[in-house]
Amino acid sequence: MSDVLQAIRGRLVVSCQAYPSEPMNTPSTMRAVALAVVDGGAAGLRVQGIEDITAIRAAVALPLIGLWKDGHHGVFITPTLDHALAVAEAGADIVALDGTQRPRPDGRTLAETVAAVHDRTGKLVMADCSTYDEGLAAADAGADVVGTTLSGYTPYTTKGDGPDLDLVARLAEALDRPVLAEGRVHTPDQAAQAVAAGAWSVVVGTAITHPTTITRWFAELVN
Repeated sequence: MSDVLQAIRGRLVVSCQAYPSEPMNTPSTMRAVALAVVDGGAAGLRVQGIEDITAIRAAVALPLIGLWKDGHHGVFITPTLDHALAVAEAGADIVALDGTQRPRPDGRTLAETVAAVHDRTGKLVMADCSTYDEGLAAADAGADVVGTTLSGYTPYTTKGDGPDLDLVARLAEALDRPVLAEGRVHTPDQAAQAVAAGAWSVVVGTAITHPTTITRWFAELVN
């Protein structure tokens, strides 16, 4: 097992991302957010966008899961091999990409993309999946890490109020590689439950690094 994966085992990875139209969506702001969560005990970071990856890589030595969102529908998380290679070049230790079985924009299969990232960069690959079958297929395709990231975010899955702990448990039981719990982990208790369910690590984003959403949670109840 790689040192990168061992470094995040049983620990918290924090996703530092901002949406395009938000005031926080600058590399310098995301760099500051990353430094803040490192001070809070994050063992690794998940970062979106080449500029943000580059800025945070220069400031932080912890394991970095990188991705590049391009588009809004279908396969848009690091959708092509070119996107994946750019993420690796920017400094990501693990390249996160769409791990579903949907058609990819460049026509490559998931297995072809994973193999090319391994061969050309030597970096690890995380497959963001939405179902049990997708997780198994991603592992068969060579992904080093399988994430539950897209559960509830594909047209054929149902979005719950919290993380998909059942999917975490089933994949952790079935696979011989790390399963990362990600998606709608909104409380420390939910994060602990994910680890108890078998998650190698837990990725938390919105509940830590997205003040607009956190404020909305409070405002809706107070108002």
